[in-house]
Amino acid sequence: MQSLPDDFDTDELAAAVTREWGVAVAKLEHAPVGFGSHHWTAIDPAGGRWFVTVDDLEIGRFAASENHDDAYARLSRALTTARALRDGGATFVVAPFPTAGGQATVRLAPRWAAALYPHVDGTAYQWDQWAGDEHRRGVLDMVVSVHAAPPAVREKAGVDDLVVPRRDAVAAALAGEPGGDGPYATRAAGLIREHADAVAARYARYDERRATVDRGGDVLTHGEPHPGNTMRTPGGWRLIDWDTTLVAPPERDLWLLGPAMEQPYAEATGRPPRPEVLSLYREWWDLADLAIGVARFRGVHHGGTDDDDTWEIISRVVAES
Repeated sequence: MQSLPDDFDTDELAAAVTREWGVAVAKLEHAPVGFGSHHWTAIDPAGGRWFVTVDDLEIGRFAASENHDDAYARLSRALTTARALRDGGATFVVAPFPTAGGQATVRLAPRWAAALYPHVDGTAYQWDQWAGDEHRRGVLDMVVSVHAAPPAVREKAGVDDLVVPRRDAVAAALAGEPGGDGPYATRAAGLIREHADAVAARYARYDERRATVDRGGDVLTHGEPHPGNTMRTPGGWRLIDWDTTLVAPPERDLWLLGPAMEQPYAEATGRPPRPEVLSLYREWWDLADLAIGVARFRGVHHGGTDDDDTWEIISRVVAES
């Protein structure tokens, strides 16, 4: 995220890093990167650097009926799976360090969860910034390895149900229910109201397609292996941000790599990607972006870069409906 979280105590974060991971923190520097988690660089007294992520469990809820514990359990399970994958020899996985108690993440307060990572030096990319065929192939090789994870690792992960998170917010907006406190509340409500029939029809078509997916060949997936979650380091390619790790059809990862990687994936695994499932996951991405954005604007928000970016996203998705 670009903006600092509201009502967040960085002193508590520094204390947690020391208490849970045994790392003394001389300084915390906010890192305005990514879209989803909040990030800081922690610097220890000797000048060593660590990367700290903080997830807002309010945003991590998949429905208004969920609580922060539900969101935390999902996050913890995903990061635990990433740690197991790394411990099993997948050196490209940038996994969280375990706490002294062996946990991949810790609660700071009911709303927040933190994880500690190595500080990785290398070239970072934006979400759609492929550096060329070598980049795509490097990511494909990592994805193939993730998909081949052994059962002992795979069973640690949750299973993708293909449900669109925060779809309840779209349903509430379509029903005209009041909600939202911030600069985009009225605009978002008006956007959904103006395009209500098209938006409702798009979700209905998704439901019909989702019901037909054959789940017989599910694998462990990263969930978001786009360029923004990759780094090129002196030791090779790295895959970061494992909070979306789930057991799912392989197409959950593959649609993000582009058509050029479909045949190489088939050659590497003996499993040609299914066009209809690739298309389904492309659609899921857009519908999830829309629902999460609408949920954001139906809550308390204050404007700023993250809200501006969210407005651009939901406007694009609605325009394509």
